[in-house]
Amino acid sequence: MNTITTDVLIIGGAGSGLSLAIFLNRLGISSWLVERHPTTSPAPKAHYYNQRTMEILREEGLADKIYELGTPAANMARVGWYTSLGGDGELDHKTIYLMDAFGGFSLAETYERDSPCRSANYPQLRLEPLLLEHARTSPLAHLNYHHELVSFVQDADGVTATVLDRDTELQYEVRAKYLIGADGGRKVGPALGIEMDGIPRLFDMVTVHFAADLSAYLDDDSPMIRWFLSPDKGGSWGSGVMVALGPEKYDRHSEEWLFHFAFQPDDPSQFDAESVVPRLRDLLKLPELEPRIIRMNDWKVQGVLARRYREGRVFLVGDSAHRHPPTTGLGLNSAIQDTHNLAWKLAAVLKGQADPSLLDSYEAERRPVGARNVNWALLTFQNHLVIDAGIGLIPGAPVEVNREAFRLLFSDTAEGATRRQRLHEVIQSQRTEFQAHDIEIGFAYENSPAIIPDGSAAPVKSPMGDEHIPVTRPGHRLPHAWVTRSGGTISTLDLVGRGRFVLLTSSRSLHWQKAAKSVVGAAVDVVAIGPGLDCEDPSGRWAALRGTEPDGAILVRPDGHVAWRAEDSDRSGQLAGAVKRILGRDAA
Repeated sequence: MNTITTDVLIIGGAGSGLSLAIFLNRLGISSWLVERHPTTSPAPKAHYYNQRTMEILREEGLADKIYELGTPAANMARVGWYTSLGGDGELDHKTIYLMDAFGGFSLAETYERDSPCRSANYPQLRLEPLLLEHARTSPLAHLNYHHELVSFVQDADGVTATVLDRDTELQYEVRAKYLIGADGGRKVGPALGIEMDGIPRLFDMVTVHFAADLSAYLDDDSPMIRWFLSPDKGGSWGSGVMVALGPEKYDRHSEEWLFHFAFQPDDPSQFDAESVVPRLRDLLKLPELEPRIIRMNDWKVQGVLARRYREGRVFLVGDSAHRHPPTTGLGLNSAIQDTHNLAWKLAAVLKGQADPSLLDSYEAERRPVGARNVNWALLTFQNHLVIDAGIGLIPGAPVEVNREAFRLLFSDTAEGATRRQRLHEVIQSQRTEFQAHDIEIGFAYENSPAIIPDGSAAPVKSPMGDEHIPVTRPGHRLPHAWVTRSGGTISTLDLVGRGRFVLLTSSRSLHWQKAAKSVVGAAVDVVAIGPGLDCEDPSGRWAALRGTEPDGAILVRPDGHVAWRAEDSDRSGQLAGAVKRILGRDAA
């Protein structure tokens, strides 16, 4: 049997697998990716990418292309709730509520202050080919579609896997130092006996990807997501949600759309094109609609988390480690952030810069974030039922009772005003989903062997997840501030990452230059920010955020998270020891 040798074997060629192959290539690590399907997924799946994910993709030179091809910022500035698109009844074609979202309108200043990137909207069915195209330019990334993992065993030095080439029906062997399960939990996790805890089946969903001209029924291009609440259908998850899929236009003239239907696990309904088209017409109140069904797929709404992210030389990422409801859009975002966290650690170990114990920090850091994201997505999914209650919908009530609730909501009466104000106050609680600024970029790593605490208190977290407080406290993502270098404006995030440790200081202190040179086994770049230094801080924002004296320093890991912080240059002699500890070499 033919044997392939590689550094990392990746099982799964969707968003997490492709992103990991790309990140490893940049770090000089070879990978062999195996995907059982012949192509990337044709299903829409995820579509929203938050600011932290876009910062990571920006580092790879992909962000601008996604912005160019995806939804314009003006067309993803809000979400809306509606009764229907058409119809001429008293409750038809009405806007129930509009909420600013994803950095739009009232949120713009805050989101722009905290990141050099805006969020993006681009269907995963188009993102994956873009990632694949980029990965194919990576000489160390070997991509094998229509190849399937048959089995694997691991030993003290690596993993040996048997793979089936489904085109030739021939098997071959792959010998790798590490194996990564990016297969959505289909084979790798179960083969290791890793159980998933949580809610395995909350709702069943059907996603309909269809083509239709809906431009005549839409008069506002700002909402990215349109929720339909019908008094006849029983509220949020009894109705549906619609998103424009482009591919050329992401406004009312979008050529394609996705529509999510939810139904109970014991619902006997059969969902196929024959039954879904009448349901679309009925819900949207468009009896003449002739949609072209491109694809339908059904899936389970879950909230589950793997009990562990690692077994020896095998790691789980993305949906193999955590599966969320779609609300807040944390699924693919978490997956890409998983692989970004793991890639630099694998590279450091494989290059001999770090002790293998560094890899323990992957689960220590990412599993708590995964647990928080699963719980947050469940909360925001369930909170749509609170919105139903804010309208006055009563589950199981006669249709006429729920219709009356809508009539009163829209009525030009004192009670109508009260009901609209009540809905406003209730629906604002859904900012946990659509304005989750801190949830998206404010996650921090605590109790990790690859972080050295400095004793400072964590910033107070917003209970609603909407207010982000940028800090340089160890474990947190380096805050964004615009600085100037060689006459150009760049972000502080542009100074870090790309496989390097970077020490940020605000003085010409030779102590830090000397300390950086004393580090053994890993290069540490020193960048000084301040008047007349490597970078200027014209707005003074970096000075306000740095959290140290001017001659202090902040050590940033290759993934952009602060690893260690020194108040002043008196601690410069501790830098070499700090890097050694972060890389696990003191344990060795």
